[in-house]
Amino acid sequence: MINKKSSLRAWFKANLGFVVFVVVLCISRSSVADWYVVPTGSMKPTIVEGDRIFVNKMAYQLELPFTDIPIVKIANPERGDIVIINSIAADTRLVKRVIGLPGDKIAMMNNQLVINGKVIHYLQSADPALAIEQLPTKAHALQWVGQNTSMDHFSTITVPEGQYLVLGDNRNNSADSRVYGFVPKAQIQGKALKVIVSLDADNYYLPRAERLLHQLI
Repeated sequence: MINKKSSLRAWFKANLGFVVFVVVLCISRSSVADWYVVPTGSMKPTIVEGDRIFVNKMAYQLELPFTDIPIVKIANPERGDIVIINSIAADTRLVKRVIGLPGDKIAMMNNQLVINGKVIHYLQSADPALAIEQLPTKAHALQWVGQNTSMDHFSTITVPEGQYLVLGDNRNNSADSRVYGFVPKAQIQGKALKVIVSLDADNYYLPRAERLLHQLI
């Protein structure tokens, strides 16, 4: 037993730098910054399957490492932000875009948003499946593929205090607030900023050169 304890102490002494590095890395990924693999196309064309996205976990609050307990409030999510959600309702991690802020009145008619009584405009591209959604603070790409009459409209709803309405950019193929309801701020884990690298599963997982360090809008 003594020899085993001595050996363990010797190992830690010899590898102290590596141990410290691993601990700091884990704490950083938990509370400062992280990266996530996107497995679905619910945010196309902005984010595609296979993207590894960089997330600023301190964008909105600093949390106690390895928990969801906030220590310091930094900012509130803004309309148009792409956020990572540790969704209890969905029982999984989601990547969505913030559309409705606390107190907003939101409606959707035939896939057209109405925010606080103002109809949102869309610029069509040469591809009828793509458009630019002109949110009041940020314009971004949007995709419509297929029809989903159960999700392309809803009557005016008011976003409760401390919660947010989120939607996917692949508007007809996204399980978002229309399925799981409003998102409490405590479940928003950070803001997605850019694609680190993207691997194409249909092409032997080769990197997509055009998406390397691609900025997310």
